[in-house]
Amino acid sequence: MSFVAVIQQYNALTKPRVIQLIVFCALIGMALAIPGLPNVDEWIRIVWACLGIWLVAGAAAAFNCLVEKTLDAKMRRTAWRPTATGQLSDVQALLFSVLLCSLGTAILYLFVNPLTMWLTFATFIGYAVVYTLILKPLTPQNIVIGGASGAMPPLLGWAAITGEIGSQALILVLIIFLWTPPHFWALALYRVEDYRKSGLPMLPVTHGNDFTRLQILLYTFLLMAACLLPFVIGMSSWLYLAVAVLLSAGFIGYAVALMRKYSDELARKTFRFSLIHLSALFAALLLDHYLV
Repeated sequence: MSFVAVIQQYNALTKPRVIQLIVFCALIGMALAIPGLPNVDEWIRIVWACLGIWLVAGAAAAFNCLVEKTLDAKMRRTAWRPTATGQLSDVQALLFSVLLCSLGTAILYLFVNPLTMWLTFATFIGYAVVYTLILKPLTPQNIVIGGASGAMPPLLGWAAITGEIGSQALILVLIIFLWTPPHFWALALYRVEDYRKSGLPMLPVTHGNDFTRLQILLYTFLLMAACLLPFVIGMSSWLYLAVAVLLSAGFIGYAVALMRKYSDELARKTFRFSLIHLSALFAALLLDHYLV
């Protein structure tokens, strides 16, 4: 295997698309914690914080790939992962995860602040250990409970700048926490046979398609309420409100369509829209922060 191919295999372990969204949400938290444009010192801290968070998140993803290699091999969506195919050994994946986590936590401690380091490390434990090893194989509510660790990036970004946990950052955490179940359950609906073969107790497997679609619909309403909170508390203004209402209405619209008549293609479109929803929502927060 060539050097470039090896690098690509290690990069795949970090789940780069997921990591991009994590760092983006953390970056939004950093930007919102600064009243105006960042100064030079703040830009330097932002760069270090993004790097540290990226490394630790990548470590958690690599550890997840290692632990779930047998399950991944049974599912079409994940069968290509280097640990599932055997292109990278268990030792290689473990050492890579340890290296990324060690380097990331050191960067956060030395160049950002201890609070951000501990919060980020706690997120690593929450995802790599609590979610992957305990919740995911045991309960169909794994996504709901485990979503707490996945919702942390805005708080990590806020703490990186302020050195404290702010109420505004907690609202952003709540938004991601409520966004996670309908996002993943839409995926689980059209990948249900994969999850059935893997033995994981995902909601469509344990409670059926109809119940899962109802839960998606209910969560989209809860999510809309949470998305309005930044405007309600004066954290954002009309620009964000308009985008939040449109995006939330769109997500609810997909959920209603799923309830009325299910198809795998519609579930796939719902999943894709959920990614647009979160990215656009946080982008609107950023634009509102600087333009209004």
